[in-house]
Amino acid sequence: MAEEKKRNGEFWALALECAHLGVWDWDILSGDCFYSPTWSHMLGYEDGELADTSDLWLKLTHPDDRERALASGERHIAGQTASIETELRLKHKDGHWIWVLDRGGTVERDETGKPVRLMGVQTDISRQKEAEAELERVNVRFRLALAASGTGIWHHDIDANKSYWDARTREIFGLVADTDEVAADLWHSYLHPDDKDTTERAHLSPLATDEVVASQYRLIRRDGEIRHVESLVRFIAAPDSAGQILGTVRDISEDKKRERELAYAAHHDALTGLLNRAAFDRLLAVHIATERALPLAVFYVDLDYFKALNDFAGHAAGDLALKGVAAGILGCLPSRARAARLGGDEFALLVPNCKPAEAEALAGAILAAVRDADLGLPATSRKLAASIGIAFVEDTTTTVADALACADDACYAAKAAGRNRFAVFSADAASGSGGLNAARVAADTVDAMDDGRLKLFGQEIHLLGQPWQESRHVEVLARLAGRNGKLIPPNEFIPVAERFGIASRLDRWIIRTALSQHGAAMRSGAILLGFNLSAQTLSDPLLWDFVDAVIAETGAPHSGIGFEITETAAVTNFDAAEQFVRKARERQCRVSLDDFGAGMSSFEYLRRFPVDQIKIDGSFIENIAESRFDREIVSAIAGIAKSLGCAVVAEKIEQQEALDILRGMGVAYGQGFLLHRPEPLEAIVARAGEQSPSSGQSPEKRFG
Repeated sequence: MAEEKKRNGEFWALALECAHLGVWDWDILSGDCFYSPTWSHMLGYEDGELADTSDLWLKLTHPDDRERALASGERHIAGQTASIETELRLKHKDGHWIWVLDRGGTVERDETGKPVRLMGVQTDISRQKEAEAELERVNVRFRLALAASGTGIWHHDIDANKSYWDARTREIFGLVADTDEVAADLWHSYLHPDDKDTTERAHLSPLATDEVVASQYRLIRRDGEIRHVESLVRFIAAPDSAGQILGTVRDISEDKKRERELAYAAHHDALTGLLNRAAFDRLLAVHIATERALPLAVFYVDLDYFKALNDFAGHAAGDLALKGVAAGILGCLPSRARAARLGGDEFALLVPNCKPAEAEALAGAILAAVRDADLGLPATSRKLAASIGIAFVEDTTTTVADALACADDACYAAKAAGRNRFAVFSADAASGSGGLNAARVAADTVDAMDDGRLKLFGQEIHLLGQPWQESRHVEVLARLAGRNGKLIPPNEFIPVAERFGIASRLDRWIIRTALSQHGAAMRSGAILLGFNLSAQTLSDPLLWDFVDAVIAETGAPHSGIGFEITETAAVTNFDAAEQFVRKARERQCRVSLDDFGAGMSSFEYLRRFPVDQIKIDGSFIENIAESRFDREIVSAIAGIAKSLGCAVVAEKIEQQEALDILRGMGVAYGQGFLLHRPEPLEAIVARAGEQSPSSGQSPEKRFG
């Protein structure tokens, strides 16, 4: 029997050691408490290092856990619980805390039934607690992510036919409830009728797979509000049951609204709400290709006196006028017609199945609508008018460019005939005057960018009385070589580029080509380049992204680049011009106000735009020797510019006498055939490279 007890004792000691269980045995009457060697080992102590005192465990217990641990034992001794079970932290020999699970109970009682001896075991659960803590950290992050994304979670128990929605899901559906459990068929009652079948099928498909199925649908809340939601659904298999369907739901109504707004903005003019140029071109192409839409009437509408309105009342009034005109045009159109703003003060219309009489009646109505548009100005102010060109498309092989070119040519004919009228394109009349020539020039300009027929030229800007090397500034020009090799004058292809919406593309080609070819010369300070910007380019919101990218590619310095904007370009989009000037100065690019003095608002623009230089319009320079008026104007402009710290450039200096007068007035810079005729930009750069920059000055120090 003794041998059996010995074996049993060794057996249990080995079992405790292998299981990492610490045993405690507390005699309540004597106060003695025995702790097994495995209990000491669990805390990092060897046998005999710790005294077997009744309060040893309490001394080693974390202060935050003592009250809870004592309360657990007291409740058991008082008969309130069948056993002791609590979690607490004990201090390890090396100073850290370990979590233990303490379980025990009464093993002896006195004759009255009062406990006199308690025994129990403590198990190291530190890894379990760390896992729980990590799980809680994951859950916190998960709950935070759900809260940030606005995602709700729901699940459906297939066997019990019960559904459970969390608080966010109930909020998305507009359901007021205190519990997660909802009726199994409640979800179906919220589905939009048009989405019901598709959505229910999508939520059944997970039963056949463990993949996540995504769907988007509309729900109708009880207050009648329609919301768009996105749901992710997955089937969760479970042993001995049919499993569960787990899903998420997220309100994407605002996302859908933004998508609609972006889609609308991509096809419509932001100011008037009409179609934009790109959308109109696409729609026109579709109608031309649809034989049943023929004959198709294409209208080109150009406002008369719009620039004068801007000069008189400002760009804000101009914007209001454009909105009023757009509303007037829409009010005249039959339901099958569409209208667009091509840019600036130009509009276009298309009317399918339109006979000449109907088109002429419509043109007359539009002319009246423009004249009667409420501009919000005094009755004595000049009213707007319009010139309208009409072209009929009766052949599905007609191109969009040709259709618009015919309407545009007719519009110019109406404008030449006195404005405030319409004209119908006539192929017979156009055959003698190159009616489609403009469209062909526009197409040829695009081709020339790729086949090398578009050439970069430059015209030097001189510091008057000094060799050109003292300024090294060049205005970059473009020259188009026809397919026969003959140069096409800029006053022919530049306006065409603007009319056909390719001016921005042309400007970008000029900027990229010049900086790519001559960036190294600009970095060395050998040359400074100035670029003219069209109204289309000035209004491009991605212009600076493009310029910054080209500069990053070529290494051309910002300070070696100048941009010239005209009053005509600025007036079509004043806000864009103002923003452009601000961004240019932030980057230390120079800005010049070109053709200064030619418009009524020149000084207003000078006040609003903090430019580096102004270029006096050549019309004041050509006859300055003979015209006292021109001399006074130039002198006044030069004086104002000097007081503002702006450099002054005089254009079209063709006579020595004019040059002498300008120098006498203190005008510092000039350009014109007397000083230098345009020549290939490459030749100017090569000449500049033969002599290093004066005094090693940086570009911004050598100009202005």
